Parts: sequence; C-alpha cells; structure tokens
Amino acid sequence: MKSRVSIAYSSDIDSAIAGALDKLEGLSELFIGRHVAVKPNETWASAEDTSACTQADTVRSLIRFIKGYYPKKITVSGGAGAGETEEVFRLLGIDKVIKEEGVEFFDHNRPPFTKVSLYHGPQSEVMVNERVLEYDTVISLAQHKVHHIADVTLAMKNIAMSFPAGDYYGHPRAKQLHAHRSFEDMHGFIAGMCQRFRPGLSVIVGHPAMTGTGPIGGHTFESGLVIASKDFVAADSVGAYILGREKVSHILQAESLGLGTADRYLIEMTGIQLGEALRIFNEKKAGKAA
Repeated sequence: MKSRVSIAYSSDIDSAIAGALDKLEGLSELFIGRHVAVKPNETWASAEDTSACTQADTVRSLIRFIKGYYPKKITVSGGAGAGETEEVFRLLGIDKVIKEEGVEFFDHNRPPFTKVSLYHGPQSEVMVNERVLEYDTVISLAQHKVHHIADVTLAMKNIAMSFPAGDYYGHPRAKQLHAHRSFEDMHGFIAGMCQRFRPGLSVIVGHPAMTGTGPIGGHTFESGLVIASKDFVAADSVGAYILGREKVSHILQAESLGLGTADRYLIEMTGIQLGEALRIFNEKKAGKAA
C-alpha cells in the first residue's frame, strides 16, 4: 500500500487542518481512547517575533479536531530548543489555549531523565524525559520552513531535536551541561531519533511558512497549506519538495531505515495535488494571490 499524503489549502486554519486530516484513513486507531501528545514547533519566540513557531490558533484547531475522536487524554508536549518552554508558550499564547481547551501541558526538557538507546547516527544513546515514552500517539505539529544546517525543519526534526532533554544537555543559547554529538551529523541524528521516537501523525503547517534563512529570521508568509500524513518520511519529503529542497539527507536516511517513503512518485497524493500546492506556495511566497 502506498503512503498517503494529504494537502489542503485555506486561509482559515481550522478549515486547512480539517481539510488535510479528513482525507487520511485510520485516524480512529490513533486517537480513540489513546493518550495523544501534540508536539508543536516552539524553538524560540520573543514579544516582537513569534514567526518561527507553531501559532496558538493552529494548536487549538488540532486539539479540537482530535477531541472529535474521543481520546483518553491530550497533552501538549513541549521542549523549546533556544529558550524556556513555558515562556515560549506564553509568548505564543499556547498556554491560554491549553487552559481553555482543558488539556495538559508537559515540558519534556525537565527531569526525571532516562537513557534510551539509538541505533543510527552519531550517538548510541540519548537522555529524554521518561514521559515521552508513555504517549500512545505522538503528533508532530511542525512549521513549513527551511533550516540552515538540516535543510528543512519539518515533522522529523520537530521531534528529533526536541525530545533530547534540554535541561540535561543545555540549550543552544545557554551553557552546555552534558556533551552530545548531535551536531556532528545532524541528519544522521534526526533519522536515528525518528527510528526510536516515531510520530504517528505528521501535520506540517504554512501558518506561517519560512524560506530563505531558517529556522529563525527567514522570509515568512502565509501559504495557507497544510500537509498531513501518517508516514512522517512521506510528509517531510513532500514538504521539502515544496520548499525547493530535494534529496534531504535525513529524509533519505529514514527511508533507507524502512521508516517510510521518500520517493514522491511512490506517494499517493490526496486533496490538492503536488503541482498545485507548489504553485500556491510560490505565489504566496512572491506575495501574490493564489
């Protein structure tokens, strides 16, 4: 069976999220009676600039969609890479969404930590908060943007570079506490982390999208596109193609590990087709009406 990737387009985030997810099969098994963790992109934000992160209304839209499947529990699980998670959530307004929607917040940068083995990439083990091992379904809720080292920062990187415990390893803008080798081969590390911590659903959102320089400070714009798939490799492959990035190493490594499909010719597209999505993206990037 081919991996399926769904693309929806709307200026309304509720419609775009629902439009992409409604075209996927087997969501009931991911949500009904399950502890579902939503992992947004919360790398860094300031009072002046929140464009590098998942927006609060995106988180709300996804939470409300999940609630329609009667999950046992929903947790918004965060681990900011360049700041404190609670502060980033406050700046984004995600803290208010969590409170208003009656779901749980968890900062997986905090202790207690446990050691987990990795079987691919530059590290043989990683320290994580033990809570991330307890989620039944992890949703990688990623932004559609580029990255200056990893080429793209989509569903895979959103998990791989956040689950390693920030309070153990230190944050990029703070003193490193314990040594790690993830930056020696970031592509291999991302693939190895996703081999161990596989998101059950990937949702990549262009609200906003970012090109040029990333993951912070690039050209941002509202693409109106949402990409969704149960195959995180396929989702990232499609997202990278739209960004103009082909043959991204960590995506290809993940495919070689049997984690999903990177070859877009073997991916079943539903909703907006890839050519149309690319046209919309490029027109929005140029500041034109799609």
